[in-house]
Amino acid sequence: MEVSFREEIASLRLGAGETFRGEGILAVTKALLQSGVSYVGGYQGAPVSHLMDVLLQSEDLLQELGVHLQTCTGEAAAAAMLGASVAYPMRGAVTWKAIVGTNVAADALSNLASPGVIGGALIVVGEDYGEGASVAQERSHAFALKSSLLLLDPRPDLPTIVRMVEQGFALSEASNTPAMLELRIRACHVFGSFVAKDNRRAPISFRNPAMPARFDYGRLAHPPVTFPQEADKVARRLPAARHYILEHGLNELLGPPDGELGIIVQGGLFNALNAELAALGLSDAFGRLRIPTLVLNVTHPLVPEQIAGFCAGKRGVLVVEEGAPDYIEQAIAQILRKADLHTPLHGKDFLPLAGEYAPPVIAAGLAQFLDRYGQRFVAIPSLAPAAAEAAKRAVGAVIPPRAPTFCTGCPERPVFSAMKLLRQETGPVHVAADIGCHAFATFAPFHQGNTILGYGMSLASAAAVAGTNQRRPIAVMGDGGFWHNGLNTGVAGAVFNRDDAVLVVMDNGYSSATGLQDIPSSREADHEGRGKAVPIERAIKGVGATWVRTVHTYDVRGVLRTLKDALSDPVKGLKVIVARGECMLARQKRLRPAQAKAIAAGERVVQSRFGVDAEVCTGDHACIRLNGCPSLTLKPSGDPLKDDPVAHVNNDCVGCGLCGEVAHAAQLCPSFYRLDVIRNPGRLDVWRLRIGNWFLRLFGGTPITEAPKLRPPAAVPVPAE
Repeated sequence: MEVSFREEIASLRLGAGETFRGEGILAVTKALLQSGVSYVGGYQGAPVSHLMDVLLQSEDLLQELGVHLQTCTGEAAAAAMLGASVAYPMRGAVTWKAIVGTNVAADALSNLASPGVIGGALIVVGEDYGEGASVAQERSHAFALKSSLLLLDPRPDLPTIVRMVEQGFALSEASNTPAMLELRIRACHVFGSFVAKDNRRAPISFRNPAMPARFDYGRLAHPPVTFPQEADKVARRLPAARHYILEHGLNELLGPPDGELGIIVQGGLFNALNAELAALGLSDAFGRLRIPTLVLNVTHPLVPEQIAGFCAGKRGVLVVEEGAPDYIEQAIAQILRKADLHTPLHGKDFLPLAGEYAPPVIAAGLAQFLDRYGQRFVAIPSLAPAAAEAAKRAVGAVIPPRAPTFCTGCPERPVFSAMKLLRQETGPVHVAADIGCHAFATFAPFHQGNTILGYGMSLASAAAVAGTNQRRPIAVMGDGGFWHNGLNTGVAGAVFNRDDAVLVVMDNGYSSATGLQDIPSSREADHEGRGKAVPIERAIKGVGATWVRTVHTYDVRGVLRTLKDALSDPVKGLKVIVARGECMLARQKRLRPAQAKAIAAGERVVQSRFGVDAEVCTGDHACIRLNGCPSLTLKPSGDPLKDDPVAHVNNDCVGCGLCGEVAHAAQLCPSFYRLDVIRNPGRLDVWRLRIGNWFLRLFGGTPITEAPKLRPPAAVPVPAE
């Protein structure tokens, strides 16, 4: 895992009356254990990736409580897990990233929602919405409406989040309806405290197994019973959910009980709203509001009598609902119309129709709403434009936006360097990109990728192109996407249809983009994790592909040569290239402590660094245009005859050697050099240093007197066996 929670998970053992202090996801995990879950599972994805990480790292505690833990191969598999709650009175929770994960799980969720559940079923989704999101801008709300799922959106403070997890199970059981609990990134990472309860053992678990359920056709999502199930949703389950929401006060009325104006806000947006109200003098840091505010911790279903009662008698109500369409605002308008209430309703007239409701956005909308009713407030302007202008004055030019890029030493960057070299030789090639780290290749300096249509869907998205393009398309997917979806929809489909295409599978060892989670092909040197080292090549050949090559990613010339072979092979059909190179984050995390320990023990350790000879560098910067590594940058040449800056490798270098590989593969220049720094040198090393210094003096060079300063011990990638 990229992040370890070994210390934090000790707080999951806190008992009744003790104070839990920590992060939002840890609080969710504690709430699950306090709720008496029988099973948990899911598929990682920001911003809830580390919920699965925490569960896996607390597996000993789950074993004690009898909680079954399932690392699912995809969101559809996770949703299908909840089928246990259809037939048994078992509480279960699964997690994934919305909206993409919900889309993948759609089939199972629809069939889960139809018969409903006996035991509480909770889906913790990471609502990745906003400018910093990594997915298409859609909302979970639409799916909750479509399938009549409960949708919880808790106010981002730990007591409320924990309460909504616990109440989510109870609400699910009271209405026999699965519940979705959406957490935005700020809710996942908010810190706070709450008073803990004892963890509960579930009545049914692997420590106390149940007898098989009796057959009941009415519990199946299959005609003809789907018709009465749909009627039951409306006639019984929906009213039961509304009754429970009202009876247990799941939505919160904050501020004074009466007032001429009011605000209705999604729970997850409350902190941003409160901050802006506090700036206007209408609240404080503790949420003591001076304007009546209805906080919707449950955004579906709405409770008509609660909405109507809140709006009655007010001069105006503002609905703060992020995203489009305005589902909540429309529903509230319908409730008011049916109740024959003429309270003016505002929302998207003062707030943007779409996009993230960041604090400055909310501030501007609030100011317009209050001004409309005679309360004069001035919105606090955003500091961003002023900061940008200050930066422009400091450097004398507009600061260009910095696109995200691969990590230093990433094993996937060399493949795209090879593909850029290929494009120079062959001309344009259609590249089908995919979800994952490799999507960074769509940014500078590579600019490669014509489509991104889903996790593991790149080869499938190139199917029609393969039959209509003059050149074979190249599809790129990661090993995570390969196991998630790509093997079936891509490889098997291409073999079955005899597609003439090239697939590059990035085998970096983990589901790296979501935090280095294990996948079936993960190789665990220390026997931790759940990886089984299942060869990707064997899986590919197992579905009928015959042209399969394996290359080491750092070998740019080898990758380029294999790509040429794949594109020029006269035999039509799928060509698969498995590009293997372990994720550098994982490699450094594993090897740096081992090297530091060896150095401290006096063992001989060799560390490699790469650099650029400023006297040899011509300053054309072609190496940077073909590489893009953050450690390969520019510096003044120091030569009055060279106006342009020269290339420079800074101290972030991890010694992957790509800069030199690219220079040789592209036949650029000989300015790159490799420096091996020997820690705890032996006698032979000292002798070699002396001989080398003698030759340097002989030819007028500068003798080496000490090792250059390096960052902590770096691990040099080596070809995988």
